[in-house]
Amino acid sequence: MATKVQVTAGSDAMPPQSDSVVNPVSGAGRMRVHLRRALRAAGPAMPRPRPQEALRAGIGAGLALSLSGGLLVMLSAWRGDLANFLLIAPLGATAFLLFAIPNSPLAQPWSAVVGNTVSALIAVAVLQLGLPAEISVGLAVSGAIIAMASLRAMHPPGGAVALATVLIALEGGPVGFDFALSPVFLDTALLVLLAIGYNRLTGRHYPFRQATQAGVHETADVVPDRRLGLTPEALEGVLERFNLGANIGAEDFGRILAAAEAEAARHHFAGLTCGEVMSRDIVAVGPDAPLGAVADLFRKHHFKTLPVVDEGGRLEGIISQNDLIQRARTLALPTTDGFTGSLRALLDPARRALAARDIMTTRLKTVGPQDGVGVLVQLLADGGVQAAPVVDGDQLLGIVTRSDLLAVLAHHTILASALAPAD
Repeated sequence: MATKVQVTAGSDAMPPQSDSVVNPVSGAGRMRVHLRRALRAAGPAMPRPRPQEALRAGIGAGLALSLSGGLLVMLSAWRGDLANFLLIAPLGATAFLLFAIPNSPLAQPWSAVVGNTVSALIAVAVLQLGLPAEISVGLAVSGAIIAMASLRAMHPPGGAVALATVLIALEGGPVGFDFALSPVFLDTALLVLLAIGYNRLTGRHYPFRQATQAGVHETADVVPDRRLGLTPEALEGVLERFNLGANIGAEDFGRILAAAEAEAARHHFAGLTCGEVMSRDIVAVGPDAPLGAVADLFRKHHFKTLPVVDEGGRLEGIISQNDLIQRARTLALPTTDGFTGSLRALLDPARRALAARDIMTTRLKTVGPQDGVGVLVQLLADGGVQAAPVVDGDQLLGIVTRSDLLAVLAHHTILASALAPAD
């Protein structure tokens, strides 16, 4: 039976609305949200490179292409064969990868040289089939991609090399299997050699880091902050699972994870500062202190490092036990007692010429009293740094050693275990 709704004229009463009625305002709002998402997806997907890095890459790519072109012109004049000694268009894309993103697996020497060369070979092989042009271009590019993937030499300009090879042949250009050797292989090899020199001169690692690189101690051990992390094989497995193997190398991926873990450690110790854990009763020496006095302090206090300060308490350097040992080993002292005799002679009070300033380390890694303890985790983990001076400006306030850091870590671990809820 239908229910009648009676509306009195002039009253504010409104008829009931069905749940199926859509609020037009909320619908418009949802459309705006979808539009913003679509625009964001179509916008830049990477952070803006630093201006100096963009300048470095641009200058390097331009110089490399110009030098390569000049060398090829000289080769063509020498051989009298202009056709085989010219730059080809896809090399512009190769230059971009080699100089702008040298850390990418797509830009490594094997990927560039083998990728471009095998792509040209595939394209020439397709041309031998005598197929129509529209089929030849597609078959050449698809074959190049498959060949590059099979050889672990993925290089995006290789697809352009395959396409350019077919198009040159269709225009009547002389294209045979020797085309893959010159100009493709020759052009790419020249660019790679120039990229190796330029990237290293401008502070970039190229070719990129490999997982088998030795640490600072020149031993087979992985650096300490990576020993508890994933193995290179496991890192490669993660990259493969997310189809990111062509985007980043396993070693660089591991470095990023280690940096992220160090940043997490800083947040974990966010409330604890270096000033709270530092040793304040500082035993230091002046820059003119004789080495015998330095050795006596090492023996008396069982320290491994001693700060060197001037009369005003300003930090000038640090001396480690290893500094004494290395100076004794390398100094040409006229003794017949071997290394022990050299060390004894080095500490002889009669030899006043050598002082603390002669063996101290002046390239120091310091922290401030308000810095979080987390910064010490990576600083003291490895790299030959045994202690971190705590300074205010250039004034030495204290020092944090590896032993101090271990005590803090142990304390937090025990405390966290005690406060953890029982299962």
